[in-house]
Amino acid sequence: MQDPNEDTEWNDILRKKGILPPKESPNDDEEEEEVALKQQSVVKTYESMTLEELEENEDEFGEDDEAAIEMYKQQRLAEWKAAQKKNVFGELGEISGQDYVKEVNKAGEGIWVVLHLYKQGIPLCTLINQHLSGLARKFPQTKFLKSIYTTCIPNYPDRNLPTIFVYFEGEMKAQFIGPLVFGGINLKVEELEWRLSESGAVKTDLEENPRKQIEDKLMSSIRSSLPTRKDSDSEDEDN
Repeated sequence: MQDPNEDTEWNDILRKKGILPPKESPNDDEEEEEVALKQQSVVKTYESMTLEELEENEDEFGEDDEAAIEMYKQQRLAEWKAAQKKNVFGELGEISGQDYVKEVNKAGEGIWVVLHLYKQGIPLCTLINQHLSGLARKFPQTKFLKSIYTTCIPNYPDRNLPTIFVYFEGEMKAQFIGPLVFGGINLKVEELEWRLSESGAVKTDLEENPRKQIEDKLMSSIRSSLPTRKDSDSEDEDN
């Protein structure tokens, strides 16, 4: 037997002719249930959004949604702050080859790692360790590590020291190998900070490469010590 409440073209014709009674409207309980399901769907949309997505889509929700959006924004913000506190390092750690995979390759999501391979007795290695200790305090969200080179890479040549590897989420993003890359024993901490910022490991507030300022001063000094064309011509006339 055909359901008289079924939505079919034939039933519509029979209703118009008066053969079938008007279609029954859904009762209040069904309407309330439908509204509740829609509200649950909206809430699930909030729950699945990140803090950035909530802010981007804020204008698309109605006034009734504002309280819920604000609640979830505060929740996401609290989660973000908790993650930031969890990922605070703040010092230059020492690792051995046994720790390499855990501390470097499996450092975690969103973690930058700066690893210095060094040898005791090399002045530039000692200087870089001093600089990295200061940078570790300045950039606590980045994990700064040092390791005696032979414990991490057997037969690693001394001529490649100092060496710095930069990793992000376990993948190598940059490498600085040998004394020439660092500019020798006169390396300033600001220069090292700039190099690391170029690799993405730290977010520096330096506006330009400090090395460039030194080079500009050096070139200026060289130019000022050279004889001018006028002085050169004067010397020729005297001869």
